[in-house]
Amino acid sequence: MRYATIKKYDIANGPGVRVSLFVSGCRHRCKGCFNAELRSFDYGMPYTQEIEDEVMAALQKPYIAGLTFLGGEPMEPENQPFVLKLAERVRREMPEKTIWLYTGYDLESDILAARLGDWEVTERILNCVDVLVDGEFVEALKNPDLRFKGSSNQRVINLPATLERDEIVLWRDEFTTEKDL
Repeated sequence: MRYATIKKYDIANGPGVRVSLFVSGCRHRCKGCFNAELRSFDYGMPYTQEIEDEVMAALQKPYIAGLTFLGGEPMEPENQPFVLKLAERVRREMPEKTIWLYTGYDLESDILAARLGDWEVTERILNCVDVLVDGEFVEALKNPDLRFKGSSNQRVINLPATLERDEIVLWRDEFTTEKDL
């Protein structure tokens, strides 16, 4: 896997101050994508053990709320083994940190339908993620006033509750408004 950047003080991609890993490689080709250069699986730098350790060190700061995966596309089959390794390490070493994952894939029709490579890897990633933001970016539905998503078709999903109840449960906190849902 390759990655484009690591933001160690990100306040845009989940609540609180977060560490965000922008992976390279995406097959969606969303019109108006704000990270179009990350579509190439060859973009950026190689993701190595040293980079993983750097992410973990950044997460150790007490004011960091958690880790966010985005890109590119973290759920591309080529990226999943690396996402899984880091997500499971965060769960093991820092269980108090939340994990958010942004994907252009739809939870029901793509991810849970096991259409993204090795299902065992996908399932293990899902078991690590607290919040999944799903759905392709749709430029015609773009709304900069939405919280933690770019277009109104996307969903901010409380993944553990969704998997437990077998129905979509949207994530919300005290700042969530009806337009955010």
